Amino acid sequence: MSNISQSKVAVECKHDLNVVLSDNRGDNNKLDGSMIFAKYNTAVFMVFTSDGYNMYQGSGFFINNEGLAVSNYHVFKGTGIGEEGIKLAGSNNVYKVAEVIKSSEDEDFILFRVDVSNTNYIPVAKYKPSVGEKVYAIGSPRGLENTFSSGEVSQWRDKNLMQISALIDHGSSGGALINEYGEVVGITSGSFADGSQANLNYAWSIDAIKPFVNCK
Repeated sequence: MSNISQSKVAVECKHDLNVVLSDNRGDNNKLDGSMIFAKYNTAVFMVFTSDGYNMYQGSGFFINNEGLAVSNYHVFKGTGIGEEGIKLAGSNNVYKVAEVIKSSEDEDFILFRVDVSNTNYIPVAKYKPSVGEKVYAIGSPRGLENTFSSGEVSQWRDKNLMQISALIDHGSSGGALINEYGEVVGITSGSFADGSQANLNYAWSIDAIKPFVNCK
């Protein structure tokens, strides 16, 4: 990442890297789409970045209540700390990235901390979803703040890359992909075929960030 410095993850437990892995699988724990949106809408936020000349917009979400957040690497690529803005849903307050903990261009994620506390957050799923499982996406396509869509996992294309039928668009990048148990399973990223009508979208598994947080 050209201008974003990347801090090393300490071996010892670091309080703001604590993430609880969730396993709510079971018919009695299933939530419908309206319940998931009501519960996690405020855990997803808009990201505004700049390379010093142009402004860009994406999405991100919190995975603990101390500002630990996830988005796509490509949302921040070529930008620098201090050039971004994190706008929380339903609020006009804008926050900055306090530190970048880890990023990967290959798996298109960035793990970072926002200087804000007591945030709503989405529990991280312990298990990957299977093909055919229902998933829900929350992001801000084309700047339309926290748009909700639903679909299924269409296929796994690589260890951490899933094809999904949930609708996403430019600006959705970095948003949350949530299973029907209210757990985040992926980071929405883009389309395999831009402009296709076949819902050939993809998301990176949340498993990509697990080695860099303290999972409980």
